[in-house]
Amino acid sequence: MATNLVPQVMNALEATNFYFKRAVKLLGLDSKVERSLLIPFREIKVECTIPKDDGTLASYIGFRVQHDNSRGQMKGGIRYHPEVELNEVNALAQLMTWKSAVANIPYGGAKGGIGCNPRDLSPTELERLTRVFTQKIHDVIGPHLDIPAPDMGTNAQTMAWILDEYSKFHGYTPAVVTGKPVDLGGSLGREAATGRGVLYATEALLKDHNLSIRGQTFVVQGFGNVGSWASKLIHEKGGKIKAVSDVTGAIKNNSGIDITALNEHVRMTGGVKGFEGANPLDAAALLAEDCDVLIPAALGGVINGETAKDVSAKFIVEAANHPTDPVADEILAKRGVIILPDIYANCGGVTVSYFEWVQNIQGFPWEEEKVNTNLKKYMEKAYLSIKSTCQTHNCSHRMGAFSLGVGRVAKATLLRGWEA
Repeated sequence: MATNLVPQVMNALEATNFYFKRAVKLLGLDSKVERSLLIPFREIKVECTIPKDDGTLASYIGFRVQHDNSRGQMKGGIRYHPEVELNEVNALAQLMTWKSAVANIPYGGAKGGIGCNPRDLSPTELERLTRVFTQKIHDVIGPHLDIPAPDMGTNAQTMAWILDEYSKFHGYTPAVVTGKPVDLGGSLGREAATGRGVLYATEALLKDHNLSIRGQTFVVQGFGNVGSWASKLIHEKGGKIKAVSDVTGAIKNNSGIDITALNEHVRMTGGVKGFEGANPLDAAALLAEDCDVLIPAALGGVINGETAKDVSAKFIVEAANHPTDPVADEILAKRGVIILPDIYANCGGVTVSYFEWVQNIQGFPWEEEKVNTNLKKYMEKAYLSIKSTCQTHNCSHRMGAFSLGVGRVAKATLLRGWEA
């Protein structure tokens, strides 16, 4: 019966608000504080009209939602995707607020996007669109206001265009964006940061259960930037990657997949399909594969009321944003499956983005070893804080993380004197 209470395709805003409200109850927050934390600081909607390569004009709608700045300047990605709309951007901006607080970095949350299909646009059209979008929002972003980063459909080149366009108005300002090319002030280690953070989060969780990466079996759904880096690093630590999938299909090898060879295959062919070191697998069956640790690293809502009952993993580490819906959460909790939530497990990216911003502000680049060492410290400290919160409130890792993040933002809000 419970599966009818939440849509099969999870609405990101509904799910985020669901966990937020549960955290508010656990923390015993005043209703006025609750409303203050929920309402975004600023929502921006702009029209971006550009000339296409064939001379025609095309218009796209862009969004930037700045959710909260009580703990510092706001931070969040910009995604280019056909399904970008205000509710989704709002939910992701709110998640960034809690995620930054869980990682204990001095940022609030923001998110942006343009409703377009980047695959349908040429590089020159993408550049024009990015520059027009930057022109429309340049006065409300900045190194001490709101710092964009790459997201779905955007990359380091996109950030380079934003940096250049912003600098036309404000002078050369590398700290306005993170995830830039290293040659423009980007940080070493940023490309691997989210995947490396997944590794450190998984290590912290397993250590808590007297286990290590070596000897555990893993299934990774999604072999993009995050999934491929997490797989590579887990493989190097002695973990056995049994199965992986991407948009081209799924593959399986019970003896363990050679991730180095798979990465080369993906580089040559564009996907995991056809890899000779593993057998084809029905992508729909991947989540049900027997393993110790399941890492969903693709789209949201893949583990729902229907698919949760087939999950056989002991641990789930959420490398994607909101891959598990609330109904699935309840089903898996009753079965004793331990879930490491997205607002902690995939916060390696925003943490190293913070390091990049620090390097830009100081004008002093770090060695990659320093980046990775500090990332590990932040991930380990965050896990211990979540564990402590779980013990205090007798709750799951997800509610421990949400309560930790919401509690830190609420405290900062009250200390700043929001009622004035």
